[in-house]
Amino acid sequence: MKASALSDELAGLLPRIQRLARRRLWNGLSAPRLRGAHAELLRLVATGPGVRVSTAARSLCLAPNSVSTLVNHLVAEGLLRREKDPGDGRAALLYPTPAGVERLHEWHTRREALFRRHLAGLDADDRTALAAALPALHRLAASLRKGDETA
Repeated sequence: MKASALSDELAGLLPRIQRLARRRLWNGLSAPRLRGAHAELLRLVATGPGVRVSTAARSLCLAPNSVSTLVNHLVAEGLLRREKDPGDGRAALLYPTPAGVERLHEWHTRREALFRRHLAGLDADDRTALAAALPALHRLAASLRKGDETA
């Protein structure tokens, strides 16, 4: 496959997979949807409580004002808690609430089950190929991140 065809295929396929997965995850939910960026932020905060909004923005490759908007939504839903940084009153520190941790766990469990089910439907060669591609996809993500840092 030519490099241009590969780049076009990846650029179209990865977001499509993400959209399809989100659609399946939202099916049958009684609680309000946990959107992709909300889940990413909540996961980041749950794994590193006390993270600053600016650090979260860099980590998620989002603009600080976009993360502030996400934080406002998650705080309003009772899934996140925002506190002033005692060392810098202008900065906010983020913490998950118990409801946020529970919601994230439910989302993660549903996502894992979804992918496990669909991966099981593939043959062994396809699963092996996907596993073998993961390191290259991680390197691609790291390369794209470096591009963000120098821009």
